[in-house]
Amino acid sequence: MSKPPFGFGPPDPDKRGENEPSDSGGQPSGAEAFNQLGQMLSQLGQMLSQAGSSTGPVNYDLAKQIALQNLSSSDSDVKLGFSSSSGGDASTAVRDAAHLAELWLDAATILPAGATTTVAWSARTWVEKTLPTWQRLCDPVAQQVSGAWVQALPEEAKQAAGPLLSMMGQMGGMAFGSQLGNALAQLASEVLTSTEVGLPLGPAATSALLPANIEKFTEGLELPTSEVLVFIAAREAAHQRLFAHVPWLRQRLLATVEEFASGISVDTSALEQLAGQIDPSNPASIEEAMSSGLLEPQTSPEQKAALNRLETLLALVEGWVDVVVAEAIGDRLPGADALRETLRRRRATGGPAEQTFATLVGLELRPRRMRAASALWKLVGDQHGIEKRDGLWSHPDLMPTAEDLDEPLDFAERLGDGESTLEGIDPIAEIERAEREKNKPKDDEDKS
Repeated sequence: MSKPPFGFGPPDPDKRGENEPSDSGGQPSGAEAFNQLGQMLSQLGQMLSQAGSSTGPVNYDLAKQIALQNLSSSDSDVKLGFSSSSGGDASTAVRDAAHLAELWLDAATILPAGATTTVAWSARTWVEKTLPTWQRLCDPVAQQVSGAWVQALPEEAKQAAGPLLSMMGQMGGMAFGSQLGNALAQLASEVLTSTEVGLPLGPAATSALLPANIEKFTEGLELPTSEVLVFIAAREAAHQRLFAHVPWLRQRLLATVEEFASGISVDTSALEQLAGQIDPSNPASIEEAMSSGLLEPQTSPEQKAALNRLETLLALVEGWVDVVVAEAIGDRLPGADALRETLRRRRATGGPAEQTFATLVGLELRPRRMRAASALWKLVGDQHGIEKRDGLWSHPDLMPTAEDLDEPLDFAERLGDGESTLEGIDPIAEIERAEREKNKPKDDEDKS
C-alpha cells in the first residue's frame, strides 16, 4: 500500500483542532489583527530569504535547520549515553562491540567485513551524515509532485501566473523541506544504526551506531546494555557487509524509488471538480475541499509494480541480516532470541523505517514480507549451505522474487536442481569481479 508523499492528502482527524483558533473567542481587535499581519509578513520574508538559496524541489537547508533545531534540546554530541552503565566512553564501547560482532559474523557468512570505520553518532550527526542520501530519495518524488501540479494547471492559468509559478516552486520547496526536517528529527531520535531503515544512508564503509538511542531502546528490556550493544552492532555490521560487497544493491534500491516517483500524476479532472466545490466567500469550503482527498496523487500499475519490487528487495535485505546475525550470535548472548523478536515487532508495529518511507516517499513497507524472507534465507542456508545462500547476491537475476517468498520450499528445491542459478556463473568469482569493477579507476572506464 502506498501513501501520498510529503503529506499530500486528507489531514489526520485525530489531530483536527490543534493550533486552530477557538470558536468561542471573538474577532481580534484592529491593533491585534495588525500585529498578527505584521508577524505573518515577517515570517514570510524570512522563509522567502531562505528559499532563495534553494534551487531544487526540496529546500534541504531548511530541512537540516529544522531537524537540528528540533533535536537541540534533547541531543548533544557530548552526551552520547552509556556513561553511567558502562563507566567508559561510548565511542570505545561501540568500537569494542563492533569488533566482537565482526569476529562472530566471519563464521556466519562468506561476505567479508564491509566497514573500515566504526563510529558513535549523535542524532544530530545522523541527520548531517545521512542527508545526502535522503536528498537522492526525496528529490525524484518532490520533483514529480511539483511538476504534476504545474502540468495540471490550465494553460491560461500558467500564462496568468507568470513569475508567481517560480515563487510557488520556492514555497513548495520550503513546504517539502519543512516536512522532511520534522520527519528526520523524529527518525533521528529513534533510529539505532545508520542502516536501520534498510538502506545505506550513511557514508560508504562506515558502521555507525547511536548509543543514546540504543540506551533508550534498552530501557525495560531487562537485558544488559552490553549485550544489546553487541547485538545491534552485529546487525549494523551485517548490513555493511551486504552493501559493500553487493555493488548492484544500493543502485537498485534507489533506482526503484526513483521509478516509483516517475509515475506520480495528478488527475486534472479532480482539480476542476475541486474548483467547483470552493466558495470564495466561505473559507471553510476551501478546507473541506482540500481535505476531501481529491488532490491525492494517483497510483499507477507501474508504480504498484515498482513498490512490490522495492518491498521485496528490502525484505530480502532485512531477512538475510536477521538470519545471519542469529547464526553468528548463536548461544553467545543469552538474550539474543528476545532481542531478535523485539526488533521484529519494532518493525511490524510501524517503526522508523515504515513511518519515514510513508511520510517522505509515499511508500509503506509490509513487515510480514521480512519474516517470509527470513524464513526463506534460513531454509536455503540449512539445505544448501551459506556459500550457496550468500552467492545468490552475486547477481540480481539470482535473487528470490515476491512469489518465492510465498513458496520458499519451491525456491529451495529449484535451487537444488540448479534451475535458480545462471549457467556459467560462479557466485564467488562474480562477487570478486563486481568489486574489481567498482574499484576500477575512472580513467580506465573512460578509455574503454
